[in-house]
Amino acid sequence: MLIKKFFKTKQEAEVTFELNVEQAKKVQLVAEFNDWQPMEMRFIKKDKTYRAKVRLPKNKEFHFRYLIDNERWENDHQADAYIPNGFGSDNSIVSTTS
Repeated sequence: MLIKKFFKTKQEAEVTFELNVEQAKKVQLVAEFNDWQPMEMRFIKKDKTYRAKVRLPKNKEFHFRYLIDNERWENDHQADAYIPNGFGSDNSIVSTTS
């Protein structure tokens, strides 16, 4: 799930990436905005959800995916769009246009 917060006085948006996955030991956010370097997502016990917050420039689109336990790729089922990648699957898209 994507949760977006837009600021009137800043040219950026705060995007919270959330993934609810059972029996995962580790979930990482992998995206073009972090040069495709895996970023650890924090596990929230109360919600049983992995979460990461990122500030991104407004009015742009970014490709991303989730990497579960260093072996399984997942898309965000509530992404703004999906675009085929060069690996035979799709990337999730997050848009920062308000």
